[in-house]
Amino acid sequence: MDIRAIAMGLAFALMWSSAFTSARIIVAEAPPLLALSARFLISGGLGVAIALALGQSWRLSRAQWKATLIFGICQNALYLGLNFVAMQWIQASVASIVASTMPLMVALLGRVVFGDTVRPLGLAGLVAGVIGVAIIMGARLSGGVDPVGLALCFAAALALSVATLSVRGASSGGNVLMIVGLQMWVGAAVLAVVSAFTETWDVMPSTRLVLAFLYTTLIPGLLATWIWFKLVGRIGAVKAATFHFLNPFFGVAIAALVLGERLGLLDLLGVIIIAGGILAVQLSKQR
Repeated sequence: MDIRAIAMGLAFALMWSSAFTSARIIVAEAPPLLALSARFLISGGLGVAIALALGQSWRLSRAQWKATLIFGICQNALYLGLNFVAMQWIQASVASIVASTMPLMVALLGRVVFGDTVRPLGLAGLVAGVIGVAIIMGARLSGGVDPVGLALCFAAALALSVATLSVRGASSGGNVLMIVGLQMWVGAAVLAVVSAFTETWDVMPSTRLVLAFLYTTLIPGLLATWIWFKLVGRIGAVKAATFHFLNPFFGVAIAALVLGERLGLLDLLGVIIIAGGILAVQLSKQR
């Protein structure tokens, strides 16, 4: 792994983790599902436009259409939708910590459902992840965190884990940006329908809201996604995934810096253990 790949991985992790803080700002002043649908509508349009400019095609294979629909519903509508709704009641740092357990869920479900081989280092990582989550959640529940919001975050991570396993390798064959753009449109359509029936479209316009919305749309939404695919193409998916172990650290740090969210010693201990577990699981996959 060269210096450029390391820089790309750090940039991706930082941008990806920052989305929870900007989302927390958005849901304080706008309906969460409406805001997320608008974000996907814009991000998807930009992604499709860039893909067409690069010569990518609308004609996808059956596996690619499957990936587009599944990720559009599970990642964009369920994973991010549930997280946006949950952050009306819980802190951005908590949402980012729960979301960071997704690689652990993928490894565990892969072992249970598909019989994937997990090496001893990977098993140790899974155990560490469970312990880290238990430490944080025990401290948070005793401190009065909203259990419904917490449950929504775990359901979101589980939805993305299932989607990841169900379309393994389905996005191969080119047209990556086109797939990304189209799956954002799928998410936008689903969320718009749900929002119309469940939310009151009451928005409080402000400079803070506009900046947070633009940032979430362009940086974590498009730029981080583009960097991720470039990184995977450069060093492979397994090595690129090791950068996810930084997400708990960055997510907590950004929320504390921007929103002033306070963390206890048990929170920090749990973050360190979860990050170590994610790193161990990913390293166990490398030859």
